[in-house]
Amino acid sequence: MADRLYTSSEADEILSALRYETRLEKAVLARMAFSLSLVRVGTKVPRSPNFSGAQINRPTFFGEHELFLRTVLGMAYKKPDISEEELFSNRSLTKNHIDHGMGLLGELFQECGRSGDALLARVVQEVEFAGRREQHGQGLDIFIGRTVLQRTELVMELNNTARHANSHLAIMGKPGTGKTQFLLKILADIRIQSHFQTNFIYFDYKGDVVDNQRFLEVAKVQPFGLLQGGQSLPVNPFILPAYDEQTVNVSAREKAESFASINAKLGVVQKGALTEAIRAAYAQRAGSPAPYPDFHDVYQIVSRMYEEDNKKDDSLIEVLRDLAEFDLFWRHGSDVQPIDRLSNRTILIDVHAMPVLKELVAYLVIERLYKEMALLPDSPVKDGRRTIRTILVIDEAHNYLNQKNMFLQRIIREGRSKGIVVFFASQSPNDYQQKFFNFQELLEFAYIFQCEGVSAVSVQEILGCNSKSAKELQTEIARLEPWQVISRSTEKTEEFVKFTAEAFYKCY
Repeated sequence: MADRLYTSSEADEILSALRYETRLEKAVLARMAFSLSLVRVGTKVPRSPNFSGAQINRPTFFGEHELFLRTVLGMAYKKPDISEEELFSNRSLTKNHIDHGMGLLGELFQECGRSGDALLARVVQEVEFAGRREQHGQGLDIFIGRTVLQRTELVMELNNTARHANSHLAIMGKPGTGKTQFLLKILADIRIQSHFQTNFIYFDYKGDVVDNQRFLEVAKVQPFGLLQGGQSLPVNPFILPAYDEQTVNVSAREKAESFASINAKLGVVQKGALTEAIRAAYAQRAGSPAPYPDFHDVYQIVSRMYEEDNKKDDSLIEVLRDLAEFDLFWRHGSDVQPIDRLSNRTILIDVHAMPVLKELVAYLVIERLYKEMALLPDSPVKDGRRTIRTILVIDEAHNYLNQKNMFLQRIIREGRSKGIVVFFASQSPNDYQQKFFNFQELLEFAYIFQCEGVSAVSVQEILGCNSKSAKELQTEIARLEPWQVISRSTEKTEEFVKFTAEAFYKCY
């Protein structure tokens, strides 16, 4: 029984560099490399014939988990008995995965901005998602209703990559037509069909969904009511994958642009002051266990800057004061820890009680989600079905679509490969006609309830029908009964279909 093995010289070089940069022990890095390789390539790991690198001792590598890791290898290779030579030797499967995994770790380390903390988070994400691979790619086929005349059942194949380019969705209609109940039914079905592995983040602008206890129970949703009973959102928008000078500077500029895109009163001077204050706030927290500021830190720094320059309070001070005093987001000294990852949580953010800052809160959460998304491995596809990890749900989206949210645009453009999807609920197809971004082009699913004043152009673009059909549908859409919907047809011989939508309260 071998009690040691030797890595390849290439793996040793990467191991030495990572030990210096991350301050992690050699055995810890070796186990990380082993796990990452096993979930990435499984039995297709290349053989490693080089033994001139670092020595790895058996007791140090396995610790108390030798039986567990032996079992994992046996399951991966479908062998009930892994021999000693296969388990731990210079010709073992373990050595092959360590050497191959070191190369993968080196690549990830560069992608994570050479940050040890970001590398750990990335590896955990990869191994966690891979560990649930049995259910990855599961079909999300949602029964949405029956056609008005033939009563034919309609099923939305949400993550079928053969039929749909993406899974982004929009539901449009004036209040009282049934669009919210339709949306809740779809979300509940997704949660149940995915065995609660597909999550969502729901922005509730009206406050009607947070009161639907049955929906919260069925979909297993954690609600957060901002400005209600002192509740805040345990999210810190200043948490970054790394805290080097470049990452902090880029994030500070992006935050300033975010504020300016929501508040037109913030000019160049205010953006510059905010950028400088955010940088100073990070410097103030540098080296601490939580090296990120909160809005109280930033507000205090900007207040001092204004006081020193004898400047009067302006719109920037007002916004920061509201963010700090209302405790909308997590702050240092809180009794709870900030949410480490939004993309694996199902939460409802109720902003209906907020007189201001609704769009800014949404913007900052969306920015955080995008930053997480960028670090995720690609979402797996099995049997033509792509795993959907998280759905961003924006209710009353007509209040938000005209904001130039670059992170929302990036999620819509880039989210497909990562399994991140956007659902909109708004009052009209006209809401998606924005000159700065073509929302219609990237909405794969569009459901139109009764609307008034709909333009033929918006109908044509969002349904993909010809101009003649779009003009005829203008009148049809205005006359729809409650629960009746116009959408694209899945049949090649039809441009659109008219159906009666399902409702959450009827199904659950």
